[in-house]
Amino acid sequence: MNTIIYCRVSTKKHTQETSLERQEIELLEIAQKWNFQVVKVICDQESGYDLDRPGVLEMLDIIKEDKIDAVLIQDETRLGRGNAKIALLHCLYKEGIKVYSISHQGELELSESDSMVLSIVSMVEEYQRKLHNLKIKRGMRRAVEKGYRPEKNLNGHGNENGRDRIELPIEEIVRLRNNELTFAEIAATLRGFGFDVSKATVHRRYQDYLKQIETNE
Repeated sequence: MNTIIYCRVSTKKHTQETSLERQEIELLEIAQKWNFQVVKVICDQESGYDLDRPGVLEMLDIIKEDKIDAVLIQDETRLGRGNAKIALLHCLYKEGIKVYSISHQGELELSESDSMVLSIVSMVEEYQRKLHNLKIKRGMRRAVEKGYRPEKNLNGHGNENGRDRIELPIEEIVRLRNNELTFAEIAATLRGFGFDVSKATVHRRYQDYLKQIETNE
């Protein structure tokens, strides 16, 4: 199981550095005991009430780009406190990441109140996504009615394996990515348009687009 170890102390005082080092040592030991493959050890010396932490942002970037299965922590307060903790847990669970802690001797067990809040957040986000997708779908339908043809935006040819290249509206992929949607969310949006596409394919087309932009510059 590919795992990120996350350690945090609340301040940048020199006395807290010992606690940070101790967390890392304990987590590395438990990762070995549980047969976790540690991909990265990330440490923060920031308040748990703040989401704008270098380590948290790095962790989320790695999760979006690499095959990460879990995050290992000392206890749930290391992720954060209050709303910051809930927000981070929501981001992790949305990406399919499991959270393990030493304090629970296994997968993190949420309190009833935390579980309820996460359920509400997920429900609200799902409805926001549906509304967003409906707006995009309506805009695409109007564009097609006015003569817009997404397939004309494709710049490549068939792939090297000889299979037909899936026709995708690359401009829409770029626009959605610029709006900070994940590749999984973009793929879900395109499937709503009738495109049979995976997250990996969307990511590949986006990278192809960036390479072509660099080439043309």
